[in-house]
Amino acid sequence: MEELIKLQEKKRTKLYKLLGELPDRNYPVKVIKKIEEEREKYILEKLILDLNGYELVPAYFVKPKNLKGKLPCVVFNHSHGGKYYLGKDEFIEGNTYMAQPPYAEVITSLNFCGICIDHLNFGERSGRDELTLFKELIWQGKVLWGLMVFDSLKVIDYIITRDDVDEKRICTIGMSMGSTMAWWISALDKRIKVCIDICCLTDFETFIKTRGLPGHGIYYFVPSLLKYFSTSDINSLIAPRPHLSVAGAFDSLTPVEGLEKIDKNLKKIYKKFGKEENWQLKIYNVGHRETFQMRSDIIEFLLKHI
Repeated sequence: MEELIKLQEKKRTKLYKLLGELPDRNYPVKVIKKIEEEREKYILEKLILDLNGYELVPAYFVKPKNLKGKLPCVVFNHSHGGKYYLGKDEFIEGNTYMAQPPYAEVITSLNFCGICIDHLNFGERSGRDELTLFKELIWQGKVLWGLMVFDSLKVIDYIITRDDVDEKRICTIGMSMGSTMAWWISALDKRIKVCIDICCLTDFETFIKTRGLPGHGIYYFVPSLLKYFSTSDINSLIAPRPHLSVAGAFDSLTPVEGLEKIDKNLKKIYKKFGKEENWQLKIYNVGHRETFQMRSDIIEFLLKHI
């Protein structure tokens, strides 16, 4: 077991290095501005965070109205969908391909806190052409996905400083691009106790085989990744922590052949840890969307493991 854990740490370090030139991982997080407002079902904090030293990051933090003590916290990762204007507003407003109500309302009703940031080029950080931004960053030795992942990791640095968050009960959830973010940051950061990804656990090699690459935006691609890691390899770094993946059988972004491959590989790694029950893959007869049944299963998994 000890050797398995050491190997995970070695792979975790390697995976992080593939994300290009990044800001100092120990950069001190600062809250630049906070406005608090009472909504019908929860308290909403509108934050401006300095997470990286080069661009301020707008965020929403939500908490129950009658908050007492430290609560579990969900790091919600917004999706892409070409809706660059939406960003973190997906957290409080929902999206056309997601079940209702929005996750901010769901998690606060469960007596959890939650946070969602605008990722680079989304929401209040939008306005640049994604392909142009990707090209510019590559010339500078930077990777768009790397900068997005970095901000997500720094969000965890922030929330564990709050007196209303239980740092031992952190979960991450996301749909589509947010799904990919959920399993990437869970692989890289052991402070995340529970990972739940919705409709984007894509096996890279199967995706190439099925000619699916045009289905993803340029943000998705990390130079040299396949030389060292498969999707299963990355997700194996989450083990033995609880991980639920929900997917659509008719979703072209997650070919079933690839899902079955990942499932087989992760079952092996979780068995080595003696925690087979902590990995679950559920496939539904739907496309690229979150259904009511998915949402029900997600809440059940979350409550069981957090």
